[in-house]
Parts: sequence; structure tokens; C-alpha cells
Amino acid sequence: MAAMTGERYSKARSVSPPDHFSHFWQLGAPDMRLTIVRLALLSAAGFALASCQSTPKTVPAPSGKSASLLAMEQVAIAAHKCWIASKDPAFKSYQMANELNSFSGTPRFLLVPAKHYGGKPLLVVQAQGNSSKVDVFGPLMAEPLGARIGSDIARWQAGNPSCAAAA
Repeated sequence: MAAMTGERYSKARSVSPPDHFSHFWQLGAPDMRLTIVRLALLSAAGFALASCQSTPKTVPAPSGKSASLLAMEQVAIAAHKCWIASKDPAFKSYQMANELNSFSGTPRFLLVPAKHYGGKPLLVVQAQGNSSKVDVFGPLMAEPLGARIGSDIARWQAGNPSCAAAA
């Protein structure tokens, strides 16, 4: 029996792998090296291609505000500061109604009677579309205060935020 068991073990050691695995045993070192070289070349080509691309140009982020809105913000801030917040006696009987966030593309502000906020506007200051030109109109422009309003708006639109005209 011992002879038989010894034969069984010795045969097991000399058994070759089944035929369906034979192609793995036949792969030699040159085939593996060729595969590794191909992968390395493919990787190098990918890196070379990526490095040849131009760098992204830096584009300033748009503020999202139209020229009319930028112009009207500048004028409205100065008008509120100089006419309303300063308690200027010439504008004491008026309130300012801001409509700068208009979705119609026409940012504006209105001067309305202080005691009747829902009343008809006495002054309309607005800009339209993508223009920085500010239009001023309304009944107040026909009164003596109209000249001062016109000069103040022109000064603020030009970028001078001062409340008084330069002497």
C-alpha cells in the first residue's frame, strides 16, 4: 500500500497543467515586457497631449449688472445721501422710491410726495437697456428746483458723488 501511495504522490507532482491554461504558461518574459512598454508609451502620449493644450485664458467674471443699472445705482446712492438722508430742506416734502431691481431693464427711482407715498411720481430718474445715459423727467423739472436736480444728476452720473456743485 505504501508503494501505491508513493506512486500516487509522485504522479501528482509531475502532472502538467490542463490544456486550457497552457497559453498562460507559454507567455514568456518578452511578451510581458512588450505589454509594459506599450502601456508606458500610451501613458507618455497621453501626458504629452495634455501638456500641449493651451492654458485657459482668464476672463474677468461679469458683474451681471447692465450699464443702466450701474449708472442708476451710482446716481440713486448719491441722490439718497444728498437729498433725503441729509434732510435737505428743498426735498423735505418728498420721499424716494427705489425701483433699481426692475426686471424690465429700466432701473429707476422716483420722488413722490412724502405724505402720499402711493401718489403720482413728481420726478422720474431712469436709465434703459445697456445704456448708461440717465433720463430725468416729471413735473419737478418744470419748477425752480428742476435746474438743481438736473445739475446734481449730471454731476453724479459723471462719477462725482459730492452733494454740492464745485464753486
